[in-house]
Amino acid sequence: MNTSQTPLTVAGRLKLFFTLFDSRFEDLQPHNWRSTIYRDFSAGLVVALTAIPMAMGFAMAMGLRPEQGIIAGALACIVGRTFGGSKYQVYGPTAAFIPVIASLIFKYGPQNGGTAEGAHSLLIFVSIIAGIILMIMGLTGMGKFAKLVPNSIVVGFTVGIAVAIALTNMEDILGIESFKDALGQDEEIKGGLLHNLQLALSSLGSINIWSVLIGVGTFLVTRNLLKISIFIPAPLLAIAAATSITALLLPGKGIILVRDIYGTIPNNFFVFTTPAIPQVTLQLIMDVVYYVIAIVFVSGVESLLCSSMADRLANNQKTPFNPDKEFWGQGLVQIITPLVNGFPCTGALARTATSIKAGAVTPLAGYFKGVLKLVMAFYLAPYLELVPMACIGGILLWVASNMIKRKEIREVTATGRFEMWMMVYTAVMVPLTDFLTGVLSALILYYLIRKIFPGVKPKVVVVEEVAPKIKSEQVKEEVLV
Repeated sequence: MNTSQTPLTVAGRLKLFFTLFDSRFEDLQPHNWRSTIYRDFSAGLVVALTAIPMAMGFAMAMGLRPEQGIIAGALACIVGRTFGGSKYQVYGPTAAFIPVIASLIFKYGPQNGGTAEGAHSLLIFVSIIAGIILMIMGLTGMGKFAKLVPNSIVVGFTVGIAVAIALTNMEDILGIESFKDALGQDEEIKGGLLHNLQLALSSLGSINIWSVLIGVGTFLVTRNLLKISIFIPAPLLAIAAATSITALLLPGKGIILVRDIYGTIPNNFFVFTTPAIPQVTLQLIMDVVYYVIAIVFVSGVESLLCSSMADRLANNQKTPFNPDKEFWGQGLVQIITPLVNGFPCTGALARTATSIKAGAVTPLAGYFKGVLKLVMAFYLAPYLELVPMACIGGILLWVASNMIKRKEIREVTATGRFEMWMMVYTAVMVPLTDFLTGVLSALILYYLIRKIFPGVKPKVVVVEEVAPKIKSEQVKEEVLV
């Protein structure tokens, strides 16, 4: 069935959404099935090797456990590739979700009198609601409306998230977390941007120089290896080298490891977890609404942006991605993945680019990635707990640095001052306030000015136009965002 011809009726869309072997597999033919499967397997292996440390890092940055990132990335990719609307898209944890999930876990977790299990149960609850909304959006054909997003706000949002990620994870690179008792502080460097900066500046005297060297070294090794080839699993190699150096040459230097915070990493990844909510209050209801909207927004915008980019990068001349089916798949990802000890995931731009450049042709690459990731993590689990937290900080710093792309910023500034200032406003408001406040206020301001001052003709760029025409060298720079 051709997914480019979206049925107009709800019943027609529903039939399309449950047609699992559709035009996304149109390149898998009897005459080329062996070569196609080989290419998809190779691409899945490359992405799986890079995804394990990334998934752990994203999960820990969100306030969750490392193994939750592993299962989330694997399961989200399998579910998304089964029900989504793109041939090529790779699903998994993304940086855009870090401030959203981290704020929920922090607010309802142990730091504020709750429990880690309770916070995760609430996350499951809001994620399921968001998933249902996304499925309804796909079923009612709202993909065409959700694709309209001002390019300036998309770029500003990305820059703001990058700044927030870099600054909220500085504790791992500086080694400050291991000195909390000496500082007389019980709280971690988490929360708002200004709060994090204040705590970091007050703790400069407690910096662990060895942690700094490990973190910066991980960043530099990853960056330079990927300049050589995107097929090198740079994060995994960088973490392996840093872990070995820490264990053999730097024991007793105060470098905090993953196990010092999270204990043993289990390899029984499939753990069913149920949704739950604490005592119902007005504040809880407001928070649930906030996080549901945030998950829907991130899922919708990032998945459509990633799907569009994938079609361009793969030079797809056949059936393009279907935005309504993509919403349907995203909804199922947000419902199923958290129930198996995971968290919300969406399309991952650079992992999708890496998969395509590594030869991916059909959704089979996503299945291979998910399965291979679980198999490798199962056997690596005893060693992953020995990874220095500074390594995770270095990887996340690399992620943040690659989210800021000069080419995209130049494209926005070239469209005029209005677009440029909207980008700047969004980039500043996202880390200073929070994700949803920054983005929604920017959207309201954008269209309000357009309405009041018709002479200001801001350029609204649909998601398809936002996706850059990535070339080989650009993909090297974008890997692992």
